[in-house]
Amino acid sequence: MDPDLTTLDSYLDDAGVDGYLLDADSEVSDQYYLSGFDAPDPFVTLYDGETHLLFPRSLEYGRAKREARADSVQRYVDFDHAELVEAHGPDEAVSHVLARFLGSYDVDSVAVPPRFPLKTADGLRTRGIEVTADTEGVVTEIRATKTDEEIDHVRTAQRANEAAMAAAEELLDAATVADDGTLEHEGEPLTSERVKEEIEVTLLRHGCSLDETIVACGGDAADPHDRGSGPLSADEPIIVDIFPRDKATKYHADMTRTFCVGEPSDAVREWYDLTERAMAAAFDALEPGVTGEAIHAAVCDVYEEAGHPTLRSDDRTETGFIHSTGHGVGLDVHELPRLSPNGGELEPGHVVTVEPGLYDPEVGGVRIEDLVVVTEDGYENLTDYEKRLVV
Repeated sequence: MDPDLTTLDSYLDDAGVDGYLLDADSEVSDQYYLSGFDAPDPFVTLYDGETHLLFPRSLEYGRAKREARADSVQRYVDFDHAELVEAHGPDEAVSHVLARFLGSYDVDSVAVPPRFPLKTADGLRTRGIEVTADTEGVVTEIRATKTDEEIDHVRTAQRANEAAMAAAEELLDAATVADDGTLEHEGEPLTSERVKEEIEVTLLRHGCSLDETIVACGGDAADPHDRGSGPLSADEPIIVDIFPRDKATKYHADMTRTFCVGEPSDAVREWYDLTERAMAAAFDALEPGVTGEAIHAAVCDVYEEAGHPTLRSDDRTETGFIHSTGHGVGLDVHELPRLSPNGGELEPGHVVTVEPGLYDPEVGGVRIEDLVVVTEDGYENLTDYEKRLVV
C-alpha cells in the first residue's frame, strides 16, 4: 500500500519545516503507516517528500531494505556511531548521529507527532535542529481516510470477527441453566473466561489476535469497558464486544452484540428495541459531509425522547447513554474520525463504528455495534451478522 501523503507535504510547507520525524517502534501506528515497516524496537523515520529510515543496529537493516516502503535505509554505523561514542559517550552520541542523518538530507527543522520522545527532541535541539510539535497529529488524520486496500484489510478482519462472534453465540445457545440461574456447558459452569477463550481460539484460526475482549453479564455489562468475569447467568443481558487485529495486515475490526439466554426483563427488551432505533437513526444520518457530531446527536435524540439520560442532557450522568456513538477503526481500534460531540466532517474512506447503548447497574447493559465505511453516496455496512437479543 502506498499512502497518499500530499496532505503531509502541504503540512510541512505550511509549518515551514524541512521534514517530519518519528522515533518509535511499529506498534505506534503512525510509524508503521509512514515507514511501511514492522519492527519491535524503536527506529527513526524521516519524511521530507521521500521516506528515510535509520536503525540503531544492523539487526533489522537487511529486512528493512527488502520490506520497508522507504527510499533509503541506513544504520547508526553509517554515521560513525562508534567514533561518536568514543568522543561524546553513548547517550550524547545518539543526538550527533541523528543530526548527521538529518543533515545528509539538508534537514534543519522537523515537525514531530504529539507524543515524541523528549530525550530525542532535546538532543536534536542541542545539535541545532529546530523541533516543532505537531499538536494536531497530521499523520493520524491522514490515516483516517482508508484506501480500497485498507478497507479490504478491515473487511477481512471483520469476517474473522464474525466467526468468533458465532462461536461465542453457539456456546451460549448450547448452555443449560443450573438451579441457581447460572449457565452451564457440558456440565461445567459457563464463564466469561470460557467464552473469551473460544473467541480467541477462533480468531487465531482466522489469522487474527486480540489482547482482551468483553464478555460482560448483568451488572458487569453496566460498565461499557468492564471486560466481564465469572459465571454467566440466564435471563440477563450479556454484552460480547470483539475487536481483533489481523496478524498479517495489522488492521482491526470491531463488533458488539448483546445476547440473553432465557427470558430478558421488560426493561432489557425495551432497551434493546430502543438501541436498534438509535442505530437506525445514526445510519439514516450517515453520509459524506455530515459531521460525527450530527450523527451522535441523532442517537441522543432517540434516547432522550424515550426519557433516558445521555451525556448531552446531563454531563454527570452515570446511567443511560454514557459514551460516544462511534470511532474510527484501522491500524488502531480507536482512531479518527469520531462520532461524538466534537466529531468532524465524514469523508469517503472513513471507517467507523456505530455503537449506541444503554447502561444501569440495576438492569445491566445493552450495546449493539456495526462497522461501516463511508462511501461517495452514503455508507457500506461491513458487518454481516444478525442482530437478535434472545439466543
